[in-house]
Amino acid sequence: MSAITTHVLDTSLGKPAAGVPVALERQESTGWKSLASAVTSADGRAGELLPPNAKLESGTYRLRFDTAAYFRARGVASFYPHVEITFHVKDAAQHYHVPLLLSPFGYSTYRGS
Repeated sequence: MSAITTHVLDTSLGKPAAGVPVALERQESTGWKSLASAVTSADGRAGELLPPNAKLESGTYRLRFDTAAYFRARGVASFYPHVEITFHVKDAAQHYHVPLLLSPFGYSTYRGS
């Protein structure tokens, strides 16, 4: 399993949000470096953002969710075109699960397990 994973739940439906494009980036001195991209599965998960052999480094990371594409595909008006979650990896030996709870007009997140 990837050292960084995410799970998107559409709270307006009470279901996983399938088909959400997700990008993972790491902050470097010159700006953000793209590491991977994925689309959430039928259960709303993007569990393989990094290859299994990828070495996680401490630093600042960002998950960017293309929420406009997700809601547009469902024919639903929404307010936020994308959601960015920036977080710090202090201990690279740990697993970082960053869920997103999403609705057309709001979102929340937390550090999962």
